[in-house]
Amino acid sequence: MEKLIDAAKVALQERDQLPFSVYSSVKEQRIVNVPIIKPLLICVLNGCKKLGSQQEITCPTGSFIFLSNSPNIDLRNISQGNEYFALVIEFDYSDFDCFSYQGPSTETYFQGRIDSTLENTLQQFIEWSTFMPSSFWALRKKEMLQVIYHLGYKQVSTIIEPPSLSHKLHNIISAHVSSDLSVETLTEKLAMSESTLRRKLNAEGTSLQVIKDRVKLGYGLHLVQTSLDPIGRIAERCGYQSQSRFTEKFKHLFGITPTDLRKTKVHD
Repeated sequence: MEKLIDAAKVALQERDQLPFSVYSSVKEQRIVNVPIIKPLLICVLNGCKKLGSQQEITCPTGSFIFLSNSPNIDLRNISQGNEYFALVIEFDYSDFDCFSYQGPSTETYFQGRIDSTLENTLQQFIEWSTFMPSSFWALRKKEMLQVIYHLGYKQVSTIIEPPSLSHKLHNIISAHVSSDLSVETLTEKLAMSESTLRRKLNAEGTSLQVIKDRVKLGYGLHLVQTSLDPIGRIAERCGYQSQSRFTEKFKHLFGITPTDLRKTKVHD
């Protein structure tokens, strides 16, 4: 796993925009209600990840877990030796076009070991990402999915949930995350009335404000974990004029403040 860690660190130094993210810490992180809007491949390269609050799913060093785009999840990131280090790849619905539709699955995750084939595929993916344009990212992500499928994890072809109205709203708001899009703007983009929008969201067990908060705070969580931006700047990038308001809502959703989460990334 050391080669993958080294390659990921080099890629982060060479390019700002990459088709993957790196999450690392030197102290244990406990975060609740993490929204999973798009399918995620999480590869634990050092340390241990535990997911869930009742029956924990354990992902040790050298393992991966693939999460569908349906659950909110509680997680713990536990360092081993010097740090916890995970590579995270987010997939779009279109990335699964390489599979024929087989109907929805009841599974929301599957996990396995990072064998030599997957390790080499990840190594190539990381190194390639430092010089290839973003227009090629989808091709390599589809290749990654096919490798996982042919390694015997057939459930990857059905793990994704069909995009709901909530997912469509998430994509629209994500594209304007620093703004507060009005209901009128959103209904125009979705070509439906406000009453229809609210009724359909209610049927999905959510609301417009909940989705807005999940998008903005989810992006804030990502920035706290992966950037060096000050918390005030992160609040602005997420559309909050007040850092204290951002911190309050962040703590309410994730069970930890942005500042305390940042402290897990550095030694005392």
